[in-house]
Amino acid sequence: MQSADRYRIALLASYALALHGLEAFIPTPIPWLRLGLSNIITVITLFFYGMKPALTVTMIRILLGSLFIGTFLGPGFFLSLSGGLAGTVSMGLAAALFPRLFSPLGISLIGAFFHNIAQLFIAYLLFVRQIQAILVVLPFLIVAGTLTGACNGYAAKYLIQEIRKAKKQVMGERL
Repeated sequence: MQSADRYRIALLASYALALHGLEAFIPTPIPWLRLGLSNIITVITLFFYGMKPALTVTMIRILLGSLFIGTFLGPGFFLSLSGGLAGTVSMGLAAALFPRLFSPLGISLIGAFFHNIAQLFIAYLLFVRQIQAILVVLPFLIVAGTLTGACNGYAAKYLIQEIRKAKKQVMGERL
């Protein structure tokens, strides 16, 4: 990876971290429900740079975000880590295996689904230990994840299109 790409990945990670922090100020109906705005940046990173940089952005956001808000190595950290890794890896695999099949919207929906499934799995293994409780929450999380995944996917799709337009304009001006 070139140094310019490293700079861009660091910048994207800082955007993801800023969105993660901003999201803490948005009221939600349930305290642990998050919109996942930082995943917009993960999808953008995935489309422009691939899975490894997208994982890097996700890990930086999770690690620094948990340190900043004081949840590092707490239950929220492990839920965030499992969801973030599962979501990013599933998006990366879908994009790599089916590059023309999924738009940023589809990729975001895949990530949201696997994010929620991984979090429920870790919640079951480490905290809840009652499958009935997990099954009660599952439909709500799938619906909420689908809604937020779709919104984030549309935002990522729009931003990717705008970035590509801007790149074309810059390249046209250089010629």
